[in-house]
Amino acid sequence: MLLAEHGYQSPVLLGLDWLFHAFGTRASGLPPWPLATAKQVHSAIVLRAAGAGVQGTADGLISDTEGLLLGMKTADCFPVLIADPQHRAVAAVHAGWRGVAGGIVPAALHAMGQAFGSDAPDLHVAVGPGIGPCCFEVGPEVALQFGQEGRVHLDLGQEIARQLAICGVPETQVDTAHLCTFCDPGAFHSYRREGAAAGRMMSVIGIQAGK
Repeated sequence: MLLAEHGYQSPVLLGLDWLFHAFGTRASGLPPWPLATAKQVHSAIVLRAAGAGVQGTADGLISDTEGLLLGMKTADCFPVLIADPQHRAVAAVHAGWRGVAGGIVPAALHAMGQAFGSDAPDLHVAVGPGIGPCCFEVGPEVALQFGQEGRVHLDLGQEIARQLAICGVPETQVDTAHLCTFCDPGAFHSYRREGAAAGRMMSVIGIQAGK
């Protein structure tokens, strides 16, 4: 089941009829497209997808290939989907606190620029469900990575939005779900809530062939 089918308003990349994108829930189904994934390790590594299957060790994938889905698994980390309507290119990013601290989102924008000529002011971004500050208390060692001190309730979604703005993506072209995966066990898997038994949601983005 995809996010919109679960009764939630899914973040949308408006006016891009050549695009397919979706954020998953606990019971997601995917369209029958070839799917490119990665071995996710909470890094700032971005790879260009060459086809279906595991592309390598990375937490971001980019592509301008029609009919290929890019997929990232999450269970509290944030899925970030990026589209460039000028060059018909896309990216899927897995953004947990280590990846966000390491700059995975700016790295994806840079990779799109290098590979496709993408320019940040042209990009449209959708940020899916992830653990909210209501449920994400972290210790001083993590807080320090984000310029804070002591134990804090970290707002990763806000930090992702801040980094996008610094990179030059207009705020009006960033759509965020504002849904906490920890708060809703009926809809979302959560590693912090369920531990090693937690499942994963798959979020995807791709370019529709012939559009």
